[in-house]
Amino acid sequence: MPRTKGNHEARRRDVSEAVWRVLVAHGFGGLTMRAVAAELDATTGLLTHYFPAKRDLVAYALDLLERRTASRPRRAADKGLSAVRAALLDILPLTDEATDSNRIWVSSWDAALADPALRGDYARKYARSRDKLRDLVAAAQQLGELPGGDPSRIAAGAQSFVLGLVVQALFDPGAYPPHRQAELLDDYLATLTSTPSCGGDRAVPS
Repeated sequence: MPRTKGNHEARRRDVSEAVWRVLVAHGFGGLTMRAVAAELDATTGLLTHYFPAKRDLVAYALDLLERRTASRPRRAADKGLSAVRAALLDILPLTDEATDSNRIWVSSWDAALADPALRGDYARKYARSRDKLRDLVAAAQQLGELPGGDPSRIAAGAQSFVLGLVVQALFDPGAYPPHRQAELLDDYLATLTSTPSCGGDRAVPS
């Protein structure tokens, strides 16, 4: 019986779900053809139709991770400091889904660092994230909710802070439960609102 387009698409969805389950359970270190085949109850030979080589499987998994992360619900917020806060909260592992996603992201860093092409792709991903955060920072500055200064530099500092907090929360979730992560983020944002601008003016905390 010939395979139909519907059957093919259904099989691709099955493969995607199997890859995701392996990533959640074992991270990128455990992502192998054999592990995905076991999740599918299939042979590794079947997977070669989708992933001729291990690098194809890794590239697919990275794309799947990015799509899953992008599809997560985001916090709604007005412009200004509240929008900056919402964007940073969306990065943190505050829910089970966000924790799974962050754990997989961190486990993928080793694979990305070992591959020049992937390393460059990751650098561009984080740069795009900083650019979006920079625009939010600039809007907050225009509203007087953040002091003047280079919004790109402020965005880079905020991204660095929140990614460091992600790592700490993943390694020691008992010490960094969701409410503690939010508190630490608010403490960080408070330091930004009280930092004098280059001209010596201070922003009025909201």
